[in-house]
Amino acid sequence: MIRLLIFFLLNFGALALGGMFTGSGVPSAWYQQLNKAPWTPPGWVFGAAWTTIMMCFSVLMFQLTREQERWWPLLGIYALQWILNVSWNPLFFAWHYTGWALVCIVSLLFCVCAFFLFTRNLTQVLLLAPYAIWLCIACSLNAYILIKN
Repeated sequence: MIRLLIFFLLNFGALALGGMFTGSGVPSAWYQQLNKAPWTPPGWVFGAAWTTIMMCFSVLMFQLTREQERWWPLLGIYALQWILNVSWNPLFFAWHYTGWALVCIVSLLFCVCAFFLFTRNLTQVLLLAPYAIWLCIACSLNAYILIKN
């Protein structure tokens, strides 16, 4: 159970760090002036989605590290995913590098999809699916902003 707590702390810590790098973020004049995709969800959806995603992902990582005989490659992908997740916020919101942010979030999507290689049952697939689906949406939102601004 300590491992589960560690994954909760790491995952929600990543969200907290990302939030710190977001600065004024969504209400900022820069973000408000952007041409955003018509399918951009309301602001509260982002918080709800990330909370759900990180809860599911923490449980998944606990299960995967408990089941895998060789979990070092898994933790390597996890570390890369963690860095990419935290990096997107400053790239996009603080520095306004929408192109590099898109590269970052697409890389994050590939990292997250790599976790499907480690899943062993439907429950694990369902724990990972919200993260992958949300990143597909986020990639489309980032790409739209890059193209239309």
